[in-house]
Amino acid sequence: MTDDMWAYRSGIIHPTGEDLTGYDVEAVDGRIGKVDRHSNEVSDAYLVVDTGVWIFGKEVLLPAGTIIRVDSENKTVHVDRTKDQIKAAPEFHRDNHLRDPDYRQAISRYYDA
Repeated sequence: MTDDMWAYRSGIIHPTGEDLTGYDVEAVDGRIGKVDRHSNEVSDAYLVVDTGVWIFGKEVLLPAGTIIRVDSENKTVHVDRTKDQIKAAPEFHRDNHLRDPDYRQAISRYYDA
């Protein structure tokens, strides 16, 4: 993990302004979902990943530091976590991410472990 997990790793090729919404998300052991939302903000870059369909899935927040590669041609984002790690992550709640510093700390602790 990088020193700042909320920033892209050095060397990640990610065209500025590229919209990753709708890209597939590939964990180290297979496809985990699709990007529902993303941010490229300095020190606050992340993906919101929808991990399933309809009622069985949930949305999770992946800090940009988990991204190991962006494949623009195949519209896929590759991350350095397993499907189980991502599925077990604290569920993303839009209001919490935007307003609650404890939520961001919980995410940081979870992915930094």
